This record gives sequence, C-alpha cells and structure tokens, in this order.
Amino acid sequence: MSAPSLLYFVLAESALELVPKEIRRQAAVVSDARRRGKDPSEILLDRSFHHSAMAKLKDSEKRGRPDLVHVALLNVTGTPLYLDGSVSVFVHTFNDVVLEIAEKTRIPKNYLRFRGLMEKVLVERPKQGLIKVHSMGIKELVRMISSDEVVGLSVQGKMMSLEQLANKVTAARSPSVIVGGFPHGHFSPETLSSMDQIVRVDARPLEAHVVASRVIYEVEKAEAGSTIKSAR
Repeated sequence: MSAPSLLYFVLAESALELVPKEIRRQAAVVSDARRRGKDPSEILLDRSFHHSAMAKLKDSEKRGRPDLVHVALLNVTGTPLYLDGSVSVFVHTFNDVVLEIAEKTRIPKNYLRFRGLMEKVLVERPKQGLIKVHSMGIKELVRMISSDEVVGLSVQGKMMSLEQLANKVTAARSPSVIVGGFPHGHFSPETLSSMDQIVRVDARPLEAHVVASRVIYEVEKAEAGSTIKSAR
C-alpha cells in the first residue's frame, strides 16, 4: 500500500456565507452591520446575531454558523499532514461558492480575525493569493479535483472504522474526503451523488472538526505504517 501524493479535504455545504439579500433589511442584520460600520451585504450570516432574521430562510437550520467552519479549518490546518503539504483544503459553501486554500496557509486562530478575513474574501472574491474563490457547485469541484476516490462522511453512510477508512484513503492515488460544514441536517442529493462511497465512523453524529481531525490523524498513522513496511 502506498501513501497518496495528496489528500483533498472538502468541507461541503458549509454554513459560511454573506447575509443573503432577502434578509438584509431585517432589524437584527441592520443593527449588527451598523454596529460594525459595514453594509449588511458585507457581513457574514451568523445565527448568534441574526437568529430572528433567519426564521424564513430556506434550510435555515444548516446556515449561519461560520464558527463551525473556523474550528474545523483550525483542526485540519494544524495537523502534521497539512503542515507537510500533504492536504489540500477546499471549503464549499451552502450557496455554491468554493474557497480554495493555498498550501500551508495558516488560518487566524482568533474568530474575529477569521470573520473579517472571510468577509473580505467573499466580498472581493480573489482569483489569486492564499485563498482563491470559485463560483461552482460541489460536482464541479469534485471534477476539478479529479480524485480517484471520493469518500463522504455522513450518519447516513455505511459503518466503517476510522482505521478502515484511513486504509481505504491511503490506498488511493488522490483521494478526497468530504465532511459536512453545517450544524444540522444532511447532505443534499447533489452532494451525495458526487461521492463514490458514503461512510459513517461513529454511531453518533459528530461535529465536523471532530471528524476532520480524527480522520486525518488516522491517515497519518496509516501512512507511517505504510512507510515502515516499504522500508523493510
């Protein structure tokens, strides 16, 4: 078994977006934007501040949690596998915007700095730099990555141990692991259809950052084992 040259980690349908047009005039949004000296169109949708305004949004239970995305990214980008340049990270958002994070980019540990960075990126949509922005759905992203094995993590999937999953991933040439970046609910049919296999690694639903860090740790262990065997 040889280790993959690169592991693609995708946080899909992430609860990371600017305040949508239909609620920008709601009192909670206007008040938050005014307090921060920004236009309502330039701030992140955040349930902590915009809960009352979000009631009528489609799939509102999956949206407005940029803090979850922040914690998940910190857990991925703090791993040895990522720091060695062996993990490529993409954030696909609820409204089909993709953030491509350059190799070894360090995510701000402070949430307020992270929020400011994400707002700047989503407003300006840079095509170059440490974070590039693409307008594309999850299927387009999977095609762009061109993995030979796309595994999704979901409670709707087939039970598989973390060790088994890691062995499956390390057996592929350029595998992708897709984890949901939302607080509640399930992947959309489009996202599910983009996966070669759907697995669950625990009987309970786990938060994205827990799944991400545990999967990458197991991949690191599997790769280390593979290296030791090939050296014998």
